[in-house]
Amino acid sequence: MGLIWEISLAEFAFVTLILGCGAAWLAGRAIAGAWEPWWKAALWMVPLAAAVRFIHYALFSGSLLTLHFYLVDLVFLVAAVLTGHRTTLAKRMVRQYAWLYERSGPFGWRARRGEGVTDDAGDANIA
Repeated sequence: MGLIWEISLAEFAFVTLILGCGAAWLAGRAIAGAWEPWWKAALWMVPLAAAVRFIHYALFSGSLLTLHFYLVDLVFLVAAVLTGHRTTLAKRMVRQYAWLYERSGPFGWRARRGEGVTDDAGDANIA
């Protein structure tokens, strides 16, 4: 028994990392698709972590009401949901506002630079 996993590493990897974090990633993408803020995505991981704990309990005889392992699952799920949220938000900002922004890595965007970039009034963008 370790500090991160309860029964075995394979069980933890399957339930928490594959099932739980996969669902969290998809939830983050969906929440970003609705232009909702990051904190709502993180808040939705509280019931998902309880569901992941239930899967550990029901399928692999893990503990159901252990705060330590619930918090471990919650940390991994929040990291996955925030990653999915931010990557989707960056992709949407660049795609929807292509004349204003360009990608700046997988998690960010920046203002476009160069000639021919104008604001809504038609003035040249000097920034």
